[in-house]
This record gives sequence, structure tokens and C-alpha cells, in this order.
Amino acid sequence: MKQPTQVVTGQVRLTFPHLFQPYSNQPGQEPKYSTTMLLPKSDVATKAAIDAAINAAIELGITKSWNGVRPPKINLSIHDGDGVRPNGEAFGPECKGHWVFTASSKNAPEVVNYPGLERILNESQIYSGIYALVSLNFFPYAASGNKGIGIGLNNVAKVADGEPLGGRTTAANDFASVAQAQQNSQWPDQLGGQPQQGYQAPPQTYQAPPVQQGYQQGYQQQPAPQQIDPITGLPIGGVYGI
Repeated sequence: MKQPTQVVTGQVRLTFPHLFQPYSNQPGQEPKYSTTMLLPKSDVATKAAIDAAINAAIELGITKSWNGVRPPKINLSIHDGDGVRPNGEAFGPECKGHWVFTASSKNAPEVVNYPGLERILNESQIYSGIYALVSLNFFPYAASGNKGIGIGLNNVAKVADGEPLGGRTTAANDFASVAQAQQNSQWPDQLGGQPQQGYQAPPQTYQAPPVQQGYQQGYQQQPAPQQIDPITGLPIGGVYGI
């Protein structure tokens, strides 16, 4: 049975999805599954459902988390994409005309396609820019002197692909012009300067240099570049919605 604090959104756009592996960009913070959502302001039904769920979570907080008292200030995690981030900077252009919020969970969400509801196992199908329906749960919290309503992530149903956000490209965009040039026999022969039918890779003659004495063997993976949260403008990490 659906609880009054639960919401299934209409179609939202996902950005910075971490749905297959828990993630934290801050040392010492617990990694979590998470995604930021862009909800069109035109979807007044979903926004009304979210507002009702927040009110239900506030009532739950008064009775179970806040000692029977409604806090004078309740921190909420729904942001106006046409306004500014908490740090005073403007939201990115993809946020215009949207409500912006992030949900997270310690538990892995189920990720399926829609309307078939088959599990998505290929992680490359989930990226910043896709459209999805998301199941959420709003809950009260009291932490470090702050009291507010957090957003829990339940499950995600991918509806459609979208233009990738954050500089991600597709193979079709990267190699379309090259493939067209090869098809039209416009790929020049490296020796004669004339077009050749089909590209043939040159023979590989490179040999790796011998390992010198004293060289530390074993590759150490470099840390991934930090991602910037479109809500805060800060590196992503921590407990979203809190």
C-alpha cells in the first residue's frame, strides 16, 4: 500500500545518476545511490503530489522525530531552477523551467525500462540526460542541529534517451563524419595521397620499453574528476536532500 510520503513522479530528466554503484565524492562520507532530477514546472500534478508528501513527512516528523514540535524552519530540498543555488550562483541552462532536487538511498534501486519494466543491466543506458519515472519517499530528519525533509530514492524506470548532459557524447556523433568519408572513398592513402577503399590499420611496431630496475610496478588509478552538483555548485558527495 502506498504511503502518503511516497510519490511516483511524472517524466523527469536525470542528471548525475549513480544508480548501479554507491558513490561519494567526499572522503569519510558513506557512499550512496543517488540521482538529481529535473521536473518540468508544467507538470503541476507531480509537484502537487510532492508538496502533499512533504506535508505528510512534516506531520510524521512532529510526532516521531521532532519531539512533538514543528520546527520554525524546516529545510526542504526542492529548488527553483530559474533561481539560484544555495551558494548564490545561477543554475545551469538545463535547469531552467524545472524544479531541481536530488534523492539518495543506501540500498540499490531497481532500474527498469518503461513500459516493459525489464531490468536494465547495461549501465551505459543510464547517463545524465535520460528521461525517467522515479519512485521517491519523503522523510523527516534531525541532524547536526538541522531539521528538515529528505528525499529517499526507491526505484527508477527509464522512459527515453535524451541529449547527454555534462559533455557526454555518443559514438554516432563522434564517428559519423569519419564513417561518411570512408564510405565516399575520401579517406586518403597515407603513402600515395589518393583515396583508398576502406581503412587498413598500419602494422604495429611499437614495443614497450623494458622495466627499469627500481621502477615501481603496478598501475595506480588516478582519481576521477570531481562532478559538480547542479544544486549546490559544490563537488558531489554526502547525504542528498539533507
